[in-house]
Amino acid sequence: PQTVLYCDACGMPPEYCAYGPDFETHCVPWLKSNHPKLFTKLHGSKTVSATSNDDDEEGDSAPAPTDPWTNRERLAAFYTKYMPEKLDGMDAILEKYEGKEDNLFKALVKKYGAEPEDPFYAATGSSDNDDNVNDMNDQMEGLDVGGKSSKKLRRGAAAKTVNKVDTRVIIQKISRNRKKAVTHIVGMDTVPGVKLKEASKAFSKRFAGSSSVKDKEIIVQGDHLEDVAEMIVGKFGVSADAIFLDLDGEFVCFGG
Repeated sequence: PQTVLYCDACGMPPEYCAYGPDFETHCVPWLKSNHPKLFTKLHGSKTVSATSNDDDEEGDSAPAPTDPWTNRERLAAFYTKYMPEKLDGMDAILEKYEGKEDNLFKALVKKYGAEPEDPFYAATGSSDNDDNVNDMNDQMEGLDVGGKSSKKLRRGAAAKTVNKVDTRVIIQKISRNRKKAVTHIVGMDTVPGVKLKEASKAFSKRFAGSSSVKDKEIIVQGDHLEDVAEMIVGKFGVSADAIFLDLDGEFVCFGG
């Protein structure tokens, strides 16, 4: 069987490193140090740049791709940007969502943010990623992220409770080294009146462990999936219907 080389810095094949956010700072030094011949083959002997200018000499940047990303490459780019620790589990996720990849990427965009731009569409000047982001709210209204039908509010009720409708918190357990785990909490910044640093301190005190804030995400040491959800309901006044647990890629509403 053919052996595929993956960059130790970003987790993607070296042919795609140039499209990642840490290409110059992490990927280039690693590739030069560990695989100099491959680096020369891909980028030549000149110093490469992650972004090219109009006056760059031909050959200074990676050639434009001839095809869009496959689903696997899309997921690799997404995880490289937002959750590098999940790169090893991509094959299992893709197998689980086979035939439902659109729902997978819609849920990921809603949870983490916009998809990294496919270099194929960037080169041709067209992209469907922006369209996915623009109509995300409308599409998510009908997306069954928890395996059960979502409840729709009456127009009058929705207008009076706009803050609660906009609030959505997602809790996820990330395992490290099989035995250790951390709990990631996304969306606390959508809870009215809540400051992330103060919320992080509250979680740290409640679970007697470290807690930190990174890119609007709270990371709590240990596996506290349901306990965190209960605390968010009880202490921060968030409706259980606005809290979702990420169980192996399936978003399950805490409120049932």
